[in-house]
Amino acid sequence: MPHLDASNAEVLVYTFKDGLLSAVAHDLKIRVGQLAIEVEGDEISATFNADSLKVVCVRKDGADAQSLLPDMAFAEIEKNMHTEVLKAWRHPRIKFKSTSLTDDEVQGTLTLCSVARAVVGKRADDATHHGANFEIDQRDFGIRPYTAMLGTLKVKPLVKVTVRIPRQHAVFDG
Repeated sequence: MPHLDASNAEVLVYTFKDGLLSAVAHDLKIRVGQLAIEVEGDEISATFNADSLKVVCVRKDGADAQSLLPDMAFAEIEKNMHTEVLKAWRHPRIKFKSTSLTDDEVQGTLTLCSVARAVVGKRADDATHHGANFEIDQRDFGIRPYTAMLGTLKVKPLVKVTVRIPRQHAVFDG
């Protein structure tokens, strides 16, 4: 059974700005830094450390935009993400367990902030990786999307999560 971690698998979370002051806000690309993924046949189990999410960069018009926000602002964003949004001190682990894997999608149960919900991701395999893209509504897990400045600056409830596993480490081929 292959054991994958952040050295040979990638989980990215994309957040999107919203609100009256969204013109001065930023979409973000966030990497899960500590993860464990077990693959056996078409069964996938994964555990992610909630306090290991780190901002990779700002995004603009769907592309990485490194220079739009100073790196020192990332620490404040990460602190808010860990303490106010995910409450990682109370819910340190995020878990996923697949229930179905086809050529087109990955279905499973995601446990986030101690709330378990069914999720469906679209397969996004390529020549070198097995992948899946999920759209997760934070509110389904009891998470209140982040807001600031009396709600005029906020994060949209829907976030995009992408998972990529190198083919040489995976044993399934949907």
